Amino acid sequence: MQSVSDIWSMILTRLREDLSETTIKTWFDETSVVALEGDSLVLHCPNAFKRSNIQDRFLPNIEASLKDIFSADMKVRILDDGGLKRYQDKEEEKPTSLMESGEFTFATFVVGDSNKVAHAAAQAVADAPGQYYNPLLIYGNSGLGKTHLLYAIAHVIRQKNPDKRIVYIKGDDFINEFIESVRTGKAADFRTKYREADLLLVDDIQFVAGKVETQNEFFHTFNTLYEAKKQIVLTSDRPPKEMTLLDDRLRTRFEWGLVQDVQPPDLETRIAILKNKAAQLGFMLENNIASYIATKITANVRQLEGAVKKIKAFKDLEGIEINQSTVDRAIQDLIRSDEFIITPDTIIKEICRYFRLEEDQVKGQSRSRDCLNGRQVAMYLIRRMTSLSLDDTGKIFGGRDHSTVLNSINKVEKKMQSDPIYSETIKDIITNINSTK
Repeated sequence: MQSVSDIWSMILTRLREDLSETTIKTWFDETSVVALEGDSLVLHCPNAFKRSNIQDRFLPNIEASLKDIFSADMKVRILDDGGLKRYQDKEEEKPTSLMESGEFTFATFVVGDSNKVAHAAAQAVADAPGQYYNPLLIYGNSGLGKTHLLYAIAHVIRQKNPDKRIVYIKGDDFINEFIESVRTGKAADFRTKYREADLLLVDDIQFVAGKVETQNEFFHTFNTLYEAKKQIVLTSDRPPKEMTLLDDRLRTRFEWGLVQDVQPPDLETRIAILKNKAAQLGFMLENNIASYIATKITANVRQLEGAVKKIKAFKDLEGIEINQSTVDRAIQDLIRSDEFIITPDTIIKEICRYFRLEEDQVKGQSRSRDCLNGRQVAMYLIRRMTSLSLDDTGKIFGGRDHSTVLNSINKVEKKMQSDPIYSETIKDIITNINSTK
């Protein structure tokens, strides 16, 4: 772990590989580091001539050094005295929301094999909204960067066209807002808000599935925006074809553009994410420490970023050097939860315990009501709590095909919608599975 001044020293060391000592002393003797924030290194140089030369001649060298250190693209800002005073007085405008901040941009999104197609599609949408991949639907498990890409798209469009109307909403909030608009007689205002947007971003769109009136409202909103060539970007935890309670009209429209998944990051990408997040927080994570954490935490990006924040808190609050021992202390809860992986066997064992069934009854051909119910719930939970495909799930249950598995999932979801007691039963089983940790 290094301070910001240490990072500047490392940059100078790397510059010496390409520049002479005389050049370093001539142009950088009055330059000092101010801060490392987001994806930017902030420097101060009071000499206008030197500052201009650094910007014109040496900025690529500094940026290359930063990329070498942090494994991520970084920007460099060089302030004059006036800029430094404004910076120190915090007169620069602050973002009013996460979507407007510099934290979630394409520059801070670490690209790997698991997300590169989704990243490229999001960039294409940001560069030419309404022209390509409309709608764009990105799906995958929680914590893999779907919302980050939504914010990054909004950031680019806002930078290029500040007057564009950008609307971001979560799927469950859309439902609640629609219901409230009907209750208070403000449905017209609700429709104006969403149907006059230039960019509509909806997180977790799967929540509208099964809500008849909400789906109908979103259907008309979708049509209005699509016909006006306004960009629509959606995220969900699954592809449209697996949203069994989704209106067919919406499912078809969601598939008009591009449907793309994001997967958990591989080891190399996890290391890059850790180093990039540390850079955003103003310190450097050593390679050996980043590699150690990346082998311990594999579930999702959110856990990796949470680990870096906890490590920084330990470092700042206790003032200690970070090594493997202190990292273990900082992330022990995350490691414990990450080491537990929910498997089909874990789920089937809980189904057997809960419904008082034998494993061969759940996996077999029995059509008794108890066995059929347990089997359907097991299929539903395996599909929702693991990464197995429909086909692979069917193989566990005597080689059943994917349509049989999908039908079972559909039945469970419909019953959960109509039967509160049944829904609570499913929630109890999920809680029991998670508590196995």
